[in-house]
Amino acid sequence: MKRNPRPRPPVGVPSGFTGFRFPPEVILLAVRWYLRYGLSYRDLEELLAERGIEVDHVTLYRWVQRFTPLLIDAARPCRHVAADR
Repeated sequence: MKRNPRPRPPVGVPSGFTGFRFPPEVILLAVRWYLRYGLSYRDLEELLAERGIEVDHVTLYRWVQRFTPLLIDAARPCRHVAADR
């Protein structure tokens, strides 16, 4: 008797955001604000608290340390070569 193999779920690339309590949109927003506007971690904590997101400044520091290289790599293909017109 031939058994039909059970279909396996597709194996995807694991997201860099798996295991975090906050959604990726919140993490990316916080890291982007920090990098773009040069805010302190405590200022960033206060801005997020005004929007109803309670995050500690140490958590923001860890997010920036972990996700800044990912944002840099994501932005790299968009950069133009010098003298490329």
